[in-house]
Amino acid sequence: MKFLKQLSLAILSGLLLGASWLPSCTFLSFIALIPLLVLADEIENSSIKRKKLRAFLLSYLAFLIWNICDTWWIWFASDGGAVAAFVANSLLMALVYLLFFSLRRRFKNAAFNIQDWLFIPVWISFEYLHTKWDLAWTWLNLGNVFAFEHNWIQWYEYTGVSGGTLWILAVNSMLYQAIRFKIQHSKIRIAAALVVVLLPIGISQIIKSQVSKQTPEATVNVLIVQPNIDPYNDKFNGDFQGQLQGVYNKIKNKITQKTKYVALPETFLTESMWENDIEKSFSLKFLRDSLLTKFPDLNIVVGTTTFYKYEKDEKKSETARAFPNTDIYYDVYNTALQINKEGLQIYHKSKLVPGVERMPYPALFKPLEGLAINLGGTFGSLGTQDTRTVFFNKDKSIGVAPVVCYESIFGEFVTDYISNGANLIFIITNDGWWQDTPGYKHHLAYARLRAIETRRQIARSANTGISCVIDELGEVHAPQLWWKEGYIMANLAPNNEKTFFVRFGDVLSKLAVFLTAFAIGYSIFLRFKKK
Repeated sequence: MKFLKQLSLAILSGLLLGASWLPSCTFLSFIALIPLLVLADEIENSSIKRKKLRAFLLSYLAFLIWNICDTWWIWFASDGGAVAAFVANSLLMALVYLLFFSLRRRFKNAAFNIQDWLFIPVWISFEYLHTKWDLAWTWLNLGNVFAFEHNWIQWYEYTGVSGGTLWILAVNSMLYQAIRFKIQHSKIRIAAALVVVLLPIGISQIIKSQVSKQTPEATVNVLIVQPNIDPYNDKFNGDFQGQLQGVYNKIKNKITQKTKYVALPETFLTESMWENDIEKSFSLKFLRDSLLTKFPDLNIVVGTTTFYKYEKDEKKSETARAFPNTDIYYDVYNTALQINKEGLQIYHKSKLVPGVERMPYPALFKPLEGLAINLGGTFGSLGTQDTRTVFFNKDKSIGVAPVVCYESIFGEFVTDYISNGANLIFIITNDGWWQDTPGYKHHLAYARLRAIETRRQIARSANTGISCVIDELGEVHAPQLWWKEGYIMANLAPNNEKTFFVRFGDVLSKLAVFLTAFAIGYSIFLRFKKK
């Protein structure tokens, strides 16, 4: 009977976490972890011998249910990739829970019930460190769930997503303790938890009213294009010249002398471009001759795939690959370009999708590169760059952050563009791989968090949807229909002010890492002291 109770707690937590990502169900996140916290107590107080093993297995079940519920749509891009994502991410989460369970036992008799609060720094540390390595998959970071209730979290400009994670963990921990201590002080604890829920929402409304009062000094006219070219059947198999000509025919009459930017999606240009001789490419010549001659102040931001061939004695990157049966090496990049009268600016996407655009740690696993999932366009271990390039206009009054697809779910990563001078964000993406599922809707919603964290307006150009404008409060404007061709003419307001989160980064997460490291170190000390 005790095992069935423990099993039910694990399943319940997984289902509640999964339901939290449904529209209008965000509030469930405030109770979704309580069963897992109760589970730790139940296992600890049981008479079984392998308590850690049971904690690991049951938590793995909970996290597997959560991952499947909210990322099942990966299956449409790759069934093998989906299984790998479910299994690996759930495993990491279960190991984090196991660490919490082990530390909790070590701190069992500590003052102030410290053992009941340990889950907070341990989990925040996991989410933060999960953004820093080659297997980064942070789609389900707890703080992301408030992308669907952006009016609750205007204070993300100070904390970033980790503030939302802290909020959820704190409320769950407080309610769990109210259950654990039953009658003793339970009403006080529940009341305190309610205050912790409502107070940040109230603060958010105050911040929102202050931001809304700010008036922009100037605006920039931008044309956002959603070409809607089928990525499975047409985009990478058709005539790249015909695709380019077709889109040009549809936008040429929409551009005026007031238009300063055209935003086109990720890998829109499908011509194979070699950076060593890129100016000779048909696509660049076409855009210069057709648009820039008529509109000399225009800037075109567009995605493509580029290649770079290394000279014989040139230092090669860890992702460089050789031409068959030669000692000539080259790199492949998922690239954003800005084309204008002054020349060409290039940025290489640097947060790459694990298993699709990059095998983890390519220097070590390069022989497995051929196993990368091919979704058309770019795959394998692609090249990256160390810095976040900002696309500036002629007089440097406008700096565009060219955020490419997957990069938009990493908050601290995007702040590097802002630190380098970006006062607008362009997100270029191709979300058609997941078909009409929650995947592309989540991806759009997460972009709202980047707008709030940086207080930058966003032009989002998605090949098949959803293209839109997002203002500095996270409000979505002029969203285009899924799998429909669309065009948005909008005036965006650049902002040169830097938020606390941009200036100081993810302070909460760094503090959590310190606290977790201290707890682990002290736990080891206690263990040896006991011996």
